[in-house]
Amino acid sequence: MRARFIVALLAALFAAVPAMAQEKLKVVATFSILGDLAKNVGGERVDITMLVGPNGDAHVYNPSPADARKLADARVVVMNGLGFEGWIARLVKASGSKAPVVVATKGVAPRKPEGGHSHGHAHNDPHAWQSVPNVKIYVANIRDALIAADPAGKVAYESNSTAYLAKLDALDAEVRDTVAKIPAERRRIITTHDAFGYFRQAYGVEFVAPQGVSTESEASARDVALIITQIKRQKIPAVFMENVSDPRLLKQISDETGARIGGTLYSDALTDEKGPAPTYIDLIRHNIRTLSAALLS
Repeated sequence: MRARFIVALLAALFAAVPAMAQEKLKVVATFSILGDLAKNVGGERVDITMLVGPNGDAHVYNPSPADARKLADARVVVMNGLGFEGWIARLVKASGSKAPVVVATKGVAPRKPEGGHSHGHAHNDPHAWQSVPNVKIYVANIRDALIAADPAGKVAYESNSTAYLAKLDALDAEVRDTVAKIPAERRRIITTHDAFGYFRQAYGVEFVAPQGVSTESEASARDVALIITQIKRQKIPAVFMENVSDPRLLKQISDETGARIGGTLYSDALTDEKGPAPTYIDLIRHNIRTLSAALLS
């Protein structure tokens, strides 16, 4: 009788092993772009939660008690760094989370904002994801963090990241090819805030912004007047909206200069599934195609 009981107990334990093995690694990403990257690296082994979701502006985000609970349950926390999430340190402390916090930009060469104005960020422009080569660094950092937290998933994380890096290489080539077809003198546009500095460094398109690198601060009347003068002098052909900014400023600039509104660019957030940029690759592809269509017309 005792032997049968032990056999039954062992059978129950072995039956439970697959269920335990299938428990997903809880990963919290600070905003939607990082959530998508973590999803591509983690695949089926991870459960991704985003603090700032699609179309949300992490610049002006105010964490909630529910966010602290999400961090408390996390096994890995992924943040951008470079001063982007000014609220994350306080939130991690408040949550009591012991999860490792991965800084996705570790190893990225930081860019200084134009004129040294960081507009709330610690001396660096945090929008490093606007360069596809930088995002390859993000992916490597996320991969290494997931492996450290879940060594049993090493092969899966390495395989997923290799496949995704190949897609990023193809995306980078597509952007460079598209920019090369735009005459050099037409590679100048106006956006709402200075979120595209890394894109400019990587691909040679000039972006002028009436706001600094954050959406927290309003553009001054003097800044707007200077932008209007610059558009007229340089004959800048188009201005672009962003999905995290107030469009009224660009409409004013467009009305006063005759530069046409070329469409919406996605800077700091993905869209939901119904929008044109539900993934990082979709975001970059949408942006370069929108820019090309406006600058070549």
